[in-house]
Amino acid sequence: MTTNCNLSSLQVYSNSDEKPWNEQRANHLYRRLSYGARPSLIRTALTEVPEQIVDTLIDEAVSLPITTAPVWTTTTKNEYEQSGVTFDDVDGVDGINSINTDEWILQTINDQMNNGLRSLLTVFWHSHFVTEISEYRCAGYAVQYYNKLQEHALGNFKTFVQEIGLTNAMLTYLNGVDNKENRPNDNYARELYELFTLGEKNGYTEDDITNTAKALTGFNNKNNENVLDPDNNDSCTVITFSEETFNTETKTIFGRSGNFGYDDVIDILFEEKPDLIAEFIVGKLYKFFVSPTLNNEVILELANEFKIDFELEPILRKLFKSEHFFDEEAMATIIKSPYDIQLNILRVTGFPITDEQKTTIYAQNSAIGQEFYQPVDVAGWQADYDWVNSATLVGRWDYTMTIINYLHNSELTEDVERLRDFAKEASNNSSDVEVVVRSIIDAFIPRGLNTETDYEIALDEFKGEVPENYFVENGIWNLDFEIVPSQVQILFQYLVTLPEFQLK
Repeated sequence: MTTNCNLSSLQVYSNSDEKPWNEQRANHLYRRLSYGARPSLIRTALTEVPEQIVDTLIDEAVSLPITTAPVWTTTTKNEYEQSGVTFDDVDGVDGINSINTDEWILQTINDQMNNGLRSLLTVFWHSHFVTEISEYRCAGYAVQYYNKLQEHALGNFKTFVQEIGLTNAMLTYLNGVDNKENRPNDNYARELYELFTLGEKNGYTEDDITNTAKALTGFNNKNNENVLDPDNNDSCTVITFSEETFNTETKTIFGRSGNFGYDDVIDILFEEKPDLIAEFIVGKLYKFFVSPTLNNEVILELANEFKIDFELEPILRKLFKSEHFFDEEAMATIIKSPYDIQLNILRVTGFPITDEQKTTIYAQNSAIGQEFYQPVDVAGWQADYDWVNSATLVGRWDYTMTIINYLHNSELTEDVERLRDFAKEASNNSSDVEVVVRSIIDAFIPRGLNTETDYEIALDEFKGEVPENYFVENGIWNLDFEIVPSQVQILFQYLVTLPEFQLK
């Protein structure tokens, strides 16, 4: 069993001789909270107070507007027809939904690239409150679901639970729409406890699930005006509550009895099980942002605060500002997700990419295990070692090289020059080849390479076939040499295959 060696407390971190506020810690902060930052931003961060940077990153996430929903999100069949779209065959309907889905996926990638902490929290909650688009087959549902994740990413967890369960995507995915008075379906009730709030076999019984399912009945009314396919399929209908299909029996949940409905279930859950909910959610957040190996004392301290009102923002502020978060033992503890790898490169280098390349990133990451709107199953992406196996590792290497290779092979001079510009930015335009190589390595690898020998190997890769005497003191090599973009590309190709590169 792996032991968490991080013994630091939740006391606010501050610069000290023992734990200096340096580039390593600044990179750690930005890598965990926003996919990373350019070297110039990291150097600026060193002139600021870490606690204040955390506040700024969280404030930005809280104040960021929800992504604007496309006009087609709630477009009805009649409205489509009035605009000239016909529904003569299934292909026409599928085509519309496919185009809309592709548009929204591109928007999601843009959000991930630009929305800092909230983008990461949206991924976290997407893997917690799971839905799969292959089950509900509606781009509009995906928009509504995604925006609900954004809306509550740093809000009140009880409100989050209450509202996410009534999204069209969730009602369809976990069979809430099939849960009726005389035919209770316990799918959502089970996952509400097992995956969303309490944890598997933790504080509930099968009777609790059965009675909860009855209390959750009634959300079966479909507004057929919104059906995209007039002949088949209920995709994109608006699901609302119907008194006629609600089970009015007395239900007993967690020892309390009554003619409970949906809101009663949420109230009873949070009133009767606050300790279990708080520890479960804080533990999952800890695994995502700090370490896959739990520190129970830290989790319990945060959980005791969280259960008071279930506000997410205060406990995340406390965690991210803490000695515990900034401890060296917290670095390089998490295996990067596919998006961690590719978006980290883009954030650190500042390389722009086209919409076509963003679509390629989506396809590549889907192939190696992280497809937005389609987690592997209802339990979500399990992350850590599940990201790396014999089937995905080579893909991680190859796809990571795609962006760098594209720039180097591009016919556009400005693209190739971005590799040089990055080397200059990372090293402050040093003419010392060792400084250049270490600067690039340290921008991407949390705790650096393991040994000096490892750095020497990387240095040799970068030097390539350039004569050694070019690099000695007063040598002629510098970052304006024509070959530098190729040197940067070769160093990247070497780094992405290292185990250390897979960590954040």
